[in-house]
Amino acid sequence: MKKDQSISSMKRKKRAGTIVSYAVLILISIIWLFPFVGLALQSFRSYDPKVEYGGMVDYIVPKHFSLDNYRFLFSGQTNYIRWYGNTLIIAFFVALFQTIVILCVSYALSRMRFKGRTLLMRFWLILGMFPGFLTMICLYFLLKQFGLTQAGAVPGLILVAVASSGMGYYVCKGYFDTIPKALDEAARIDGASRSRVFLTMIIPMSKPIIIYTALVAFMAPWCDYIFASYIAFGHDKSYNVAVAMTRWVWTNDYQAYFTRFCAGGILIAIPVTVLFMALQNYYVEGVTGGAVKG
Repeated sequence: MKKDQSISSMKRKKRAGTIVSYAVLILISIIWLFPFVGLALQSFRSYDPKVEYGGMVDYIVPKHFSLDNYRFLFSGQTNYIRWYGNTLIIAFFVALFQTIVILCVSYALSRMRFKGRTLLMRFWLILGMFPGFLTMICLYFLLKQFGLTQAGAVPGLILVAVASSGMGYYVCKGYFDTIPKALDEAARIDGASRSRVFLTMIIPMSKPIIIYTALVAFMAPWCDYIFASYIAFGHDKSYNVAVAMTRWVWTNDYQAYFTRFCAGGILIAIPVTVLFMALQNYYVEGVTGGAVKG
């Protein structure tokens, strides 16, 4: 009898703990989602200077929903399509080339042993702790010599992002370290070169870390503002979406452009959200697989 009561009491405590956990998670989700919901609602507000807003609810929830802000983005009154295209081009090529460079560097550091290897890895780790914008002035003048600023800002931003990508080897190398080296040795005995082992054996087994690396590389330039605004300064057609829309809210007509800013923000968030939702299992597997001591 006492045993049954004890089991019943444990079940009640477990149920109560589950209810509290879900309640806390729901509350955190509401707090986390509130800004995004507000951004989405504002994107459907049609600004009218004659309308008076009476409180927070009036500011957040439009009285009349409209697609005027989205129509404005594609109306030809702005270069939003050009900015969106610039952002997409930069993010795509950075993701492609960064992934290739990081995979090659990580494989070399994981499988090969050469003089100065450990020192090189430690140096890169320490160097990676310094923020990239410390080199902005030097990089700007260097890119300017090659015509890769302002009108040439798009290829300039791709070059800068890819040039230092090898220092992001750590997670990918950790994943390669989990793949048994005996596979490489068996292939080498059969006469396969290192490049053949890498391309035909290691790469097919490394899908999670490849997707993780590509996603991280894609998201960085997609949201870049500081360096993009510095390199493309003053040349409207070379802006990415982050730089261009920030300049919208700097205008004197702040209230009108703010709702357009929200609409542009919703559209720029869609590709990253879709990619992450579709590939999140591989993303998590890549992070956990690479989180080992190399």
